[in-house]
Amino acid sequence: MTAPALVPSRPSWAGRLRWTFADGLTLIGRELGRLRRRPGELVAALIFPAIMVVLFGYVFGSAIRVPGGGGYREYLMPGLFAMVTFTSVMAVTMRVATDASRGVMDRFRSMPMARSAVPFGQTGAEMLNGVLGLAIMAVTGLAVGWRAHRGLVSTAEAFLLLGLMRYALAWAGCYLGLVVKNEQTADQLIPLVFPVTMLSNSFVPTGGMPAVLRVIAEWNPVSALTAACRRLFGNAAAPAGDAAWPVAHPVAASLLWSAVLLAVFVPLSIRTHQRRGR
Repeated sequence: MTAPALVPSRPSWAGRLRWTFADGLTLIGRELGRLRRRPGELVAALIFPAIMVVLFGYVFGSAIRVPGGGGYREYLMPGLFAMVTFTSVMAVTMRVATDASRGVMDRFRSMPMARSAVPFGQTGAEMLNGVLGLAIMAVTGLAVGWRAHRGLVSTAEAFLLLGLMRYALAWAGCYLGLVVKNEQTADQLIPLVFPVTMLSNSFVPTGGMPAVLRVIAEWNPVSALTAACRRLFGNAAAPAGDAAWPVAHPVAASLLWSAVLLAVFVPLSIRTHQRRGR
């Protein structure tokens, strides 16, 4: 008499989550290892925030008057934090597109690993890179006179808000990288980020902009994140009475933008990555 064949049971939801988390940590280690083998990329990524502080702080600082008075570098630093956070989306796009074009994604799909671990690993690695970049920028800002005035709790809340937005944008970059699948195409998309970051309140007040540009700038998520950081750091005057809702309620607007980005791009990234292997 032949014994019945044993059919392997599907892992539980908690088991699949642990599997994805473990494989994601492995891929985060891979990304960090790649940076160790290419120290030039790491040095450039860390020096860029410091250069931005010195360049914009001293070039623009002598020509722009801050609303309500105060030093321009204190007004500028939250905008630079927000700008670097948003430009990080292209770093993830480039990495994912490079892996896709070189067949690395196909090799990952052939391995006994969780399919969703790849986007989790890419976005997790970007968070670690972001922590280093923000730390370098904050130290440089302190060296040129920037200070956070509202205490440790509010300062920590501002950096947590920056981290949340960076993580949400990393998922957007992961999806873009999976869609374009070509590092040359991804490289051509990089200049498109700068108009988004510049058309905001990051460097100059929006009050002097033409009416149409002011509306666009105030509804720009970069402006909401910048205004939230200025409020939490204690670096800005109150917005004008006729300011748009995202600028008048910047913390809530930044949280809402982050939630929307995560709700849209997490499932899109995972689904797109899984479909590429079929």
